[in-house]
Amino acid sequence: MENAKILVIDDEKLLRWSLQQNLSKEGYTVVTAEKGATGLELFFEEQPDITLLDIHLPDISGITVLESIKKENKNAIVIMITAFGDIQTAVKTIKLGAYDFVEKPFNMDKLKILIGKAFETVALRKEVSQFRSQFSKKYGFSNIIGRSEEMVKILELARKVALSDATTIFLQGESGTGKDLIAKAIHYESRRADKPFMDINCTALPETLIESELFGYEKGAFTDAKNMKKGLFELADKGTIFLDEIGDMKLTTQAKLLKVIESKTFKRIGGVKDIVVDLRIIASTNKNITEEVKKENFREDLYYRLKVIPITLPPLRSKREDIPLLAKFFIDEFNSEFKKNIRGISKETEKAFINYNWPGNIRELRNVIERSMILESEDYICPEDLPIELLKNDEQVKDLMDTQIRIPAGGLNIEQVEKELIKQALDQTKWNQTKAARLLSLTRDALRYRMQKFGFLQEKP
Repeated sequence: MENAKILVIDDEKLLRWSLQQNLSKEGYTVVTAEKGATGLELFFEEQPDITLLDIHLPDISGITVLESIKKENKNAIVIMITAFGDIQTAVKTIKLGAYDFVEKPFNMDKLKILIGKAFETVALRKEVSQFRSQFSKKYGFSNIIGRSEEMVKILELARKVALSDATTIFLQGESGTGKDLIAKAIHYESRRADKPFMDINCTALPETLIESELFGYEKGAFTDAKNMKKGLFELADKGTIFLDEIGDMKLTTQAKLLKVIESKTFKRIGGVKDIVVDLRIIASTNKNITEEVKKENFREDLYYRLKVIPITLPPLRSKREDIPLLAKFFIDEFNSEFKKNIRGISKETEKAFINYNWPGNIRELRNVIERSMILESEDYICPEDLPIELLKNDEQVKDLMDTQIRIPAGGLNIEQVEKELIKQALDQTKWNQTKAARLLSLTRDALRYRMQKFGFLQEKP
């Protein structure tokens, strides 16, 4: 590990010198201290990667020094140095958070191997820390777009909930409103952020499989249970489990979930031992749970236990002022993904977006932006790039829909009508194929296919 720093705290001068000489040859920077108080000062100043700490020091106990180091940095790597036969004290330091211990007189080569393993732990922790930091940045509240009054209040509530000790949170809202994003933000901005976030979709798994996923199973619990498997509840201990679409969970599983929430214990399938867990459970649904309770599809006691802190996410149609902001966010995202430089949406597109009801909510908006950016080659997303259903409120489309096209008594040739419309579009745009395609709500390739079909490619003036 490059530029790695080791702090040695020991009252034996010869030992300090020997460690400094040997470890320096391995490429480590070594700083030493004779006393515990001096060692603590150096720890705070130098922030070493690893500390070698003697249990018996002339001024204060090595255990006291260890406790102070751990209070400052709970992830600090400390290897204790103990006198021969003082195993009981060494074991106590392990319980206090020491990485390992060595007995005097120790073998220098074995110590180097132990230090090497410790540095592997340091590197792994740094990677995990960076990974979690990236997740926090990606899924934090700062990445949830919304300036409408309703969303500001919801995000304020969600932030308070994230920092609280609440263990059950209930998210409600239509499909596509971003319940999963709120769940992740609550986790990654909470004190549980460095612990697991487990996500399970209750709709995607059958009843028997969802129980084994949540609770795990013992070896031999059923035919295919050849080995013991830990469930998500166990794996998510100290963290968060997100039960998406809990309204689809079967009643038998609901009863077991209620027991976990109330007693914080459960048994693996086929097991007899209670497993204790510390969990935050975030549940979500797009159903009207009150109606599901009345229909006896959802347990009333579980409903009231879950809705200690309910958060209802509004549909996109009730916060239309957020639509331009969301559109910009998705355009920036897809510009990066598709290596494009779309500058935004046109005024006409913005008007169409505002007037549309978005039954699929934010998810539908994202899909429309993605589709439009795949097809668009200009600077702005225009109405011609949008699905026809988005334009039903647009004045131009209304005019077209209101136009009465009457079929003559003798019938007509639809291909001849299509040919005439394409000819008119080309004439209006001075044979600019991109503009003509937009007039007809076609892609340029689809227009060229029809131009070739009707012989217009050869007729271009």
